[in-house]
Amino acid sequence: MGSTAEHDERYRAITAKDTRFDGQFVTAVRSTRIYCRPSCPARTPKPENVTFYPTSAAAHEAGYRACKRCLPEAAPGSPAWNLRGDASARAMRLIASGVVEQEGVPGLARRLGYSPRHLTRMLTTELGAGPLALARAHRAHTARMLLVGTDLPISEVAFSAGFASIRQCNDTIREVFEMTPGELRAKRRSAAREPRPAADEDAAKGVIDLLLPHRTPIDTSGLFAWMAVRALPGVESATATSFARHLRMPGGPAHFEIRQTPEGQLRLRAKVTRLADLAPLVATARRLFDLDSDPQAVDDALSAHPELAPLVAAVPGIRVPGAADPHEMLIRAMVGQQITVAAARTALTALADQLGERTEDGGLLFPTMAAIAEHGAEVLRGPAARIRAITGAAAALVDGSLVLTVGDDAAEQRAALLAMPGIGPWTADYVRMRVIGDPDVFLPGDVAVRAGAVASGLPGDPASLTAWAARTAPWRSYLTAHLWRAVPARPPRRPARAATKEKP
Repeated sequence: MGSTAEHDERYRAITAKDTRFDGQFVTAVRSTRIYCRPSCPARTPKPENVTFYPTSAAAHEAGYRACKRCLPEAAPGSPAWNLRGDASARAMRLIASGVVEQEGVPGLARRLGYSPRHLTRMLTTELGAGPLALARAHRAHTARMLLVGTDLPISEVAFSAGFASIRQCNDTIREVFEMTPGELRAKRRSAAREPRPAADEDAAKGVIDLLLPHRTPIDTSGLFAWMAVRALPGVESATATSFARHLRMPGGPAHFEIRQTPEGQLRLRAKVTRLADLAPLVATARRLFDLDSDPQAVDDALSAHPELAPLVAAVPGIRVPGAADPHEMLIRAMVGQQITVAAARTALTALADQLGERTEDGGLLFPTMAAIAEHGAEVLRGPAARIRAITGAAAALVDGSLVLTVGDDAAEQRAALLAMPGIGPWTADYVRMRVIGDPDVFLPGDVAVRAGAVASGLPGDPASLTAWAARTAPWRSYLTAHLWRAVPARPPRRPARAATKEKP
C-alpha cells in the first residue's frame, strides 16, 4: 500500500530498526504471513516480500498474524489520527474512545455523517479494514496490554477490553496472536515492567496498573506543572511527577492517576465502575498527555527555524495537553477567557464544589452540563453576559444543539462554537487544540503567547506573529506550547515596607 517513494522510506526505517516509526505502520512479510512493528529485532526481510499497512487491523484482514517477538500491538498509537483531519482519522479517534462498543457501527457512522455501508467502504479503502475490524483490533490491543501488564483474571480482561464474552476474547487473541490468552500472558517480559509490590493490594481494591507506552523525548515536567496550576481541589491533584483526577464515564465514576516512575516510565493506575470503561479511559489518558505524538518530527521541524532552536533545545519533546472531557473543557475555557489562570481556577473550584457530585471515595466529579445550565448563574461571578454565555453553552450541550466530541471535524466544530453567544476565536481554537488534539492551532490573541514570542525574538503583534507562525505548519500547536513556556518569569513582588523605603 502507498507509493514507491513511501515504500522505500518505510523500508529504510525497518532496516534501521527505527523505533520512532513504531505505531505509525506495520510491516507485513509475505513469506512468513507475519506482521511486525518497524523496530522488530528479527532479520529484515527482502523488500519485495514486504507490504506496509497503516493499521494492524488492515494487516490482519489481509491474512497476516502479529509477530510473537515484537508484539506490534504494544507500540504507541499513531500520531496520524490527530495530524489528519479527514473522516478516517476522526473514526479512529472515536473507535479508541469506545464508540463502536457503546453505539455500534451505526452510531459511529451517524457521528461522522455517513451511512454504515458507506463508512465501511470508505475505511476499508483508506485503512484496509472496516470499522468492526478496526474496533476488534483495538480490543485485541487492550486485551494484550492487560494480559501482559496486569494480573487480572482472563474473564475480567475480556470485559475490560470491550469484548461481549470471554469466548469472543479468546477467539480474537488466538486469531490475532496465534496464542491463547494464557500463553500470551506467559510471554510477558519482566524487564519491561516496573516492579509492583502492591499489586495484590491494588487488585483487592479494583485498581488496575498499566504501562503507558510513548515516544521519547517527552517533557513530563512541563505536563505535570501545567496540570498542577490548573488542578481543581477534589476533582484533580498534581505533583511534580503525577496527576490524578475523578472522571465521569458511561458506566459510572472513575478515578485515574498518571505517574512517572524513577525509570522514566509513565504508568496509569485506574479504577472504574464498569470494566468496559477501562479502554476508553486509557484512550482519554493518552490524549490528555498527548502520548501518541511524534516528538522527533515536531522537534526537527521547529528547530529548523533559528528563532525556535533554543526553545526546542531547552524543552525537547514538548507536548500539548489534551482534555479529559470535551464538555468540561469548553466550560473551563469559557470561564478562563480574559482572566488569569489563577482567577479561572478559583471560579471553577467554586463551581465544582457547589455543583459537582461526590464520589463514594470522597472525590469530586466536575458538574454535569445540566447542573451548570440550571444552577450555574447562582455560582458564577462576573459580567451577566458572560454567565449567560456559559450556562447557554451548557444547555446547548444538554439538548444536543451543540455537539462537541473528539471525533468532530475541526472546521465544523470551530464554526459551531463561534456561532454560540460569548465564544470568540480564542476559545474556539483553544478548545479545538485541547479536545481534538489538532497539532496545527495557533493562538495569536493569547497574551501569554505574545509575551513568549517577544521573549523569543518573534513579532509581538497578532498579525505579524500569525504570518510568521505559518512557516511552522502543521505543528503550530506545539509552537504555541513552546511560546507559553518561553514567557519570562515575573520577578517576586517586594514587600510594601521595603518598597516604601526605596521611594525618594
